[in-house]
Amino acid sequence: MKISNNLIVCIVIAMMFSCGPKKGIVTKKKHDKDKTVEVTVSKDESEKEVRTVSEPISSVDAYISRYASIAKSQMVTSKIPASITLAQGILESGSGRGRLAVEANNHFGIKCHGWKGAKIYHDDDRSQECFRKYDQPELSYRDHSQFLTGRKRYAKLFELRPDDYKGWAKGLRAAGYATDKRYPQKLISLIERYELYKYDDEILNGKEPNRVRVNSGISFHIVEKGDTLYSLSKRYNTTVEAIKEMNNLNSNDLAIGQELKIPN
Repeated sequence: MKISNNLIVCIVIAMMFSCGPKKGIVTKKKHDKDKTVEVTVSKDESEKEVRTVSEPISSVDAYISRYASIAKSQMVTSKIPASITLAQGILESGSGRGRLAVEANNHFGIKCHGWKGAKIYHDDDRSQECFRKYDQPELSYRDHSQFLTGRKRYAKLFELRPDDYKGWAKGLRAAGYATDKRYPQKLISLIERYELYKYDDEILNGKEPNRVRVNSGISFHIVEKGDTLYSLSKRYNTTVEAIKEMNNLNSNDLAIGQELKIPN
C-alpha cells in the first residue's frame, strides 16, 4: 500500500510534537490551612519542578487571626462562647471592613441607647441612626459582652452549655438580637466553616493561659486570686505604674476576673 508524501509529512510533524519537551503544564493544589498553593511545572517526561508560593489570606481568616484571642478572653470573663462572639463580629462588621468597624471600631453594630461616649451616625433600619464609637476594637468586644450579660432578655442563653453554639445562635434571634430570620444559620455556617468552635474547646479544656495576646504591643491578663500589680509587673517584666497608666487605674486594688492590658 502506497502512502502519500503529505501523509508522511503529517506523521513526522505529529511525532516531533509528541516527543518534544513539555513545558508550561501547571497544576495547582490549594491548602486551606497554610494558605499555599503547589505549582507543578512539567518540563519533560523525567523532570518536574515543584514550587510553593504564598496565597493571599482571606479577609475572614485575617479577621479571625486578629480577634480570636479577644473573643477567647471575653469567653473567660462573660461566659459567651468565643465562637459566637467571633461569628457575630465577622457577620456584623463585614470581616472588619464595614464602615462602623473601620471608622468607629464598632464590630457589632451596637446603637447608642443612652450611650454617653463618642458617636457615629450611619444608615441602618432608618436613615442616620446613632451608633457607639470606640477608641479601640477591644472596647467594642467588651461592650458586646456587657450588652448581652446586662440585659434580662438574654439571661436564658447563659443557661446553655458554653459550647452549645447552635443553641446560642438560635437563642440570640429568639431574644430579639436580630430580625433576620436566617441570622442563626449564618452564624452556625461561619462557625462550622471556619471551625470557630475550636476556640471554645481551648477555653473549656484549659488549654488557654490567662494571658491572651491582643496585638503586637499589648497583652491581656485576666486577674486571678493572689494577683497584685506588683506580682504582675514582675511576671511580665514591666512596672506597676505602666500597668496602672495603661488601664487608667487610680489605685492598686484588683478584682478577680478583671481584664488588664499589659505593656510588652
